[in-house]
Amino acid sequence: MVTAIVDYESGNLHSAEKAFQRMARETGAGDVIVTSDPDVIRAAERVVLPGDGAFPACRAALFDHRGVFEAIEESVIKQAKPFMGICIGMQMMATRGLEYTETPGFDWIGGEVVHITPSDASLKVPHMGWNDLVLDHAHPVFDGIETGNHAYFVHSYHFRVADSAHLLAHADYGGAITAIVGRDNMVGTQFHPEKSAATGLRMIANFLNWRP
Repeated sequence: MVTAIVDYESGNLHSAEKAFQRMARETGAGDVIVTSDPDVIRAAERVVLPGDGAFPACRAALFDHRGVFEAIEESVIKQAKPFMGICIGMQMMATRGLEYTETPGFDWIGGEVVHITPSDASLKVPHMGWNDLVLDHAHPVFDGIETGNHAYFVHSYHFRVADSAHLLAHADYGGAITAIVGRDNMVGTQFHPEKSAATGLRMIANFLNWRP
């Protein structure tokens, strides 16, 4: 079994690669490959899309890599293979992003990516550092994880879902901010699981062994 981490030159993938490879070894979940080859992505059993930076720049970089999005879409939408989006990779699942300029997303999960506006003016944006997860809906990737576990966030925008059933978990930062979204064979984390210590590693392991 192969898990493909998509490399489209958006962020340093070293920590994600190491975390996924470690948990794949520990759980017998096969190989983890970082790749920008559409054929490798298409052949993989599961797909991970990371992303750092701004929504428009990440989307442009992804679509600049010929055939990569088409391979992801074929795997995730047509073949229903497990998919995990991380940070901007999660945000791109939305209908649109509103960072700097209105930018279309994949429209896999209805909603839009909007600026964080804490009710407490003393809370700075970006939302950066550790915060508690609040689990809103049960999901297999939460096995061994519970409300109150910590995750590491670095972001100024979050995914406001159209259907509350797709909000799997949130965090409190002067109001609710989206932490995890999902439906069917897709899941996305606003935080970085590879930087979220035991909670993040457990979630990665659960994803690698998830069979929707």
